[in-house]
Amino acid sequence: MADAPEVAPGTAPEVHHDGRKKSVGLVEIHTPGGQTKRVNLEEMSDADAQLAAQFGYNPVFKREFGYLSTFSFAVSISGLFSTIMTTFSFPLYAGGSASAVWCWLISGAGCMCIALSVAELVSAYPTSGGLYFTISRLAPKDWVPSLSWVTGWINLLGQVAGVASSEYGAAQMLLAAVSIGSDFTFEITTNKTIGVMAALTVLTGLVNSMSTYWMEKMTKSYVIFHVLVLVSCAIALLAKTENKHTATYVFTDVDSTSGWTPVGFSFLFGFLSVSWTMTDYDATAHITEEISEPEVKAPWAISMAMLFTYIAGFLFNIVLCFCMGDPAEILASPIFQPVAQLYYNSLGKAGGIFYTVCGFIIIKFVCFTAMQALGRTVFAFSRDGLLPASKVWTNINGVTGTPLYAVWVSVICCIVINLIGLGSYAAISGVFNICAIALDWSYIIPIVCKLLFNKFEPGPWHMGKFSFWVNLWACVWTFFVTIIFLLPTVRPVAADTMNYASVFLVFILLCSLVFWYISGKKYYTGPIVEAQTGGYNSDENSPRPAEMETKAEKEI
Repeated sequence: MADAPEVAPGTAPEVHHDGRKKSVGLVEIHTPGGQTKRVNLEEMSDADAQLAAQFGYNPVFKREFGYLSTFSFAVSISGLFSTIMTTFSFPLYAGGSASAVWCWLISGAGCMCIALSVAELVSAYPTSGGLYFTISRLAPKDWVPSLSWVTGWINLLGQVAGVASSEYGAAQMLLAAVSIGSDFTFEITTNKTIGVMAALTVLTGLVNSMSTYWMEKMTKSYVIFHVLVLVSCAIALLAKTENKHTATYVFTDVDSTSGWTPVGFSFLFGFLSVSWTMTDYDATAHITEEISEPEVKAPWAISMAMLFTYIAGFLFNIVLCFCMGDPAEILASPIFQPVAQLYYNSLGKAGGIFYTVCGFIIIKFVCFTAMQALGRTVFAFSRDGLLPASKVWTNINGVTGTPLYAVWVSVICCIVINLIGLGSYAAISGVFNICAIALDWSYIIPIVCKLLFNKFEPGPWHMGKFSFWVNLWACVWTFFVTIIFLLPTVRPVAADTMNYASVFLVFILLCSLVFWYISGKKYYTGPIVEAQTGGYNSDENSPRPAEMETKAEKEI
């Protein structure tokens, strides 16, 4: 039995200068392993005391992340410079230059609505369970087990696909740089790409085996490097490209090679580039237990990082379209990296290698941070008994203070899902698609619950009167793009051109269903419910009593 905190009699709320209340006294924490730990809230940091008293979780991570490192982490998840390199071919195939420019502007607005909605929820419920945890606060009690179960498994699929597709993109960039350095004599094959991908994923696992202290130091410097590379590359391309396209071509040329008619429908497939780049918004939520003042810093970082990605991505796409030359030529590049070919054509061998390697470094930071978030997700889900062998994945290494087993099972899953690329490159495209679909739906389910059941209690960061409309558009937009991302991007459809995103989605839902009926429904009642203590309260008009003892209605 895993119970919520049990508050010792005589505890009383202490009021902070910012109006929040904190319990003082002793709380018993019952861990997934069945151990009971009595902790003194007065000896904890504010964030740890909130986690223990309000959310019923035992603080196990060190809170090393501040404003800069949290913002840098959120920016690194998008990896703008490198993720555009990875996905620029999608809008070019779909509708040419106009698709690359306008799909970013249109789809980015929808993605911003999702990001702001996620930030609002993260502020209210800052735990490493992310949006999965919010189901326990937003949905009716009887619906919590099934909704949180599905949300958790879909989110896990999206995160695994996100890391896997990023690692595949990293392998492509590294091999492209090697090929350019060899004057294109080095032949790139699918087998080589998969092999390099596996090695790079193991490297990501090794980096994530370090302590949170070193992860924070690495992350803090990343955003400065990223911005410098992005700005210098844009300036270099505009200065060195001799035969630029006209503005008319950049903003109006529509040229589809997908086989879909009318061309306007094919144009919509360009939405994948921005939806894949501007996703994984809740990755920052998964490290909130490693952030000081997470209810403020995490949503601020999510909103600001996505706004930066939206605006800078739109401008950088315009630069690429002005400087790309003949799109058919770069799409047919022997190095299978159209943007790396563009750099070579405009900046020469040295410039091409330099910015391709910069793209590789940046996307590896994407992988490092995304794997950190994925490992924390596996830990958080296991803490509630959502995954098989949960007791294994909740182990925290005594030296590094990180969930090493959770990290390395994530590494294995990411390598395995990419092995499908040995059979078909189209299957790899499906990994990119399912990343955007699964992650967005794991966000939308809690947002729909927020809209329907009116149980939401805002945190310090919220949108006020604009919240409803932003949430509503986030839901409408996600439903719309999901239909597009499940369709085959090329016609006529054959085994090697099919969109396998639907296969991945059905597979993970089937696995979650089987595990639910075999074991899950016997014990799983959702994330740990709130302890009714005098914990933090973002709404001063609805204080919680300080001297109540409750048990969480859940078994693990």
